[in-house]
Amino acid sequence: MKPEQSAPSRIGIFGGTFDPVHVGHLVAAVNAKQGAKLDKVLLVVANIPWQKEHTRVVSPAHLRYSLVQAAVAGVEGLEACDIEIRRGGQSFTIDTVLDTARDYPNSELFLIVGADAAMGISSWERSDKLAELVTLVVVNRPGTAMEVDLDQRWHTLLVEVPAIDISSTDIRARVKDGRPLDYILTRETIEFIRAAGLYREDVGDGSRGKK
Repeated sequence: MKPEQSAPSRIGIFGGTFDPVHVGHLVAAVNAKQGAKLDKVLLVVANIPWQKEHTRVVSPAHLRYSLVQAAVAGVEGLEACDIEIRRGGQSFTIDTVLDTARDYPNSELFLIVGADAAMGISSWERSDKLAELVTLVVVNRPGTAMEVDLDQRWHTLLVEVPAIDISSTDIRARVKDGRPLDYILTRETIEFIRAAGLYREDVGDGSRGKK
């Protein structure tokens, strides 16, 4: 959805495939919001995640966006964002940042990433331009090294988040096997997955996530 004109001044961008979004994502988002004093965190759903395009079947973007909408419903300061879906094509962070800058003029932009992603960010598409436009908010687990050795182009904030070991791969397997999803997904997300028939073995028409 396009933002209203009265946009907050400090905007967090938290991108992902979100297939599905889970409580680990939400914990990272709310802690990044608090730690970096953000007015809003946009959970940006990748349209075509190029890193995973040839590794597995990815659920259609509009369904993953609906999952994020369900997960953040009623959570102050978190918002599902379909900016990459509306743009179409493969999802590159620099394009998302440029589009967000146009949607939120005069706002300060913060890119929320994990420590591993931060270490490789200089190899990302048009990283020089990206460094000019954002402050990196690097989230990491307690007890792990928080040092991120980046060159002087990057402005960086470090935020510690609780260690919650959840993977979307395991969640998809749980749906297939009929194992419990409680407390690793929000109730609204569980209900959407069941209603849409996501991640079930008997879905074979390609219109829903298979695994």
